[in-house]
Amino acid sequence: MSTIASNFKVTKVSESRLTEVDLKNIPFGRVFTDHMFIAHYAEGQWKDMEIKKLENFSLHPSNLALHYGQSIFEGMKASKNEKGNPLLFRPDEHIKRLNRSAERMCMPLFPEDVFVEALTELVKIDKDWIPDHPGSSLYIRPLMFATDEFLGVAPSETFIFVILLLPVGPYYDKPVKLIADPTYVRAVKGGTGEAKTAGNYAASLYPSKVAKENGFDQILWLDGVEKKFVQEVGTMNIFFVFDDRIVTPKADGAILKGITRKSFIELLKDKGFIVEERPVEIQEVMDKGKSGELKEVFGSGTAAVATTITQINYLDQVIKFDPDKAEIAPWLKENIEDMRNGRKKDPYGWVLEVM
Repeated sequence: MSTIASNFKVTKVSESRLTEVDLKNIPFGRVFTDHMFIAHYAEGQWKDMEIKKLENFSLHPSNLALHYGQSIFEGMKASKNEKGNPLLFRPDEHIKRLNRSAERMCMPLFPEDVFVEALTELVKIDKDWIPDHPGSSLYIRPLMFATDEFLGVAPSETFIFVILLLPVGPYYDKPVKLIADPTYVRAVKGGTGEAKTAGNYAASLYPSKVAKENGFDQILWLDGVEKKFVQEVGTMNIFFVFDDRIVTPKADGAILKGITRKSFIELLKDKGFIVEERPVEIQEVMDKGKSGELKEVFGSGTAAVATTITQINYLDQVIKFDPDKAEIAPWLKENIEDMRNGRKKDPYGWVLEVM
């Protein structure tokens, strides 16, 4: 079990770069705030923890993460309420998932209480970077990676943990089209599909490129064995709204356990919807899409929130949906965004206000 050697210190920049940034015009993932949190793991404990100026790392060319991919991350968001205080959405769930990823990737756990303390302090320092226009937020990227310097397929014994902050606009600014292509697979049971590890995303880059070259926004991944069961989208979990129930693929070890997915399920059940987590065959989706029994399809994710799907292609079959008729995805997105921004009471205790 990980231990802590000392409390973290805080060193603020003398002058913010915020004056150089237009928060109303931000490309996703390319603009960073002034500060970061960093911690080092060695000899069985986390130490040298600090909030400091955002700066580059110095790495040896044999850095183990570069060669063997021992790297994990999370994705979160912060918004502001009417008082100007930052709001964090389910940080406890994110650190739990980060530690599940760490365990699967043979990495040390990061203490949950230290994570929340460091995150709240970091967001408090850089709160002026939080955009206040609709659809925008402060994206939070916790990252852990190996730092041992040797070439050998073995777990590292040293690591760096860092938290980065990025002001962002909407991830998807329009409904998306998907292709379910059995040529490539994302993950299989027993693999690393349930972990947010860098290798999963590296493996998705080429298939996603091919999909976009063919006019689609993303891939609807199928299982890696029979290639007939829906898993998730490249950047989202997925939900299907049938006549009498809402269905999402069961998390079976090959599907990421999304925090937004979990929140949607709880919201839908509270609203009285029947929600099923079960295997979903792609042919069932196509057949019920053609018959009209499938009313709506949407994706869920921290960056995407709730994204309406307008088209799914599978082999020679195509189903389409009118985004103007979508009801469930807009309702879920509005509820999550209102809680994230303090416009609506949070009855679940999901939102943490940073004072």
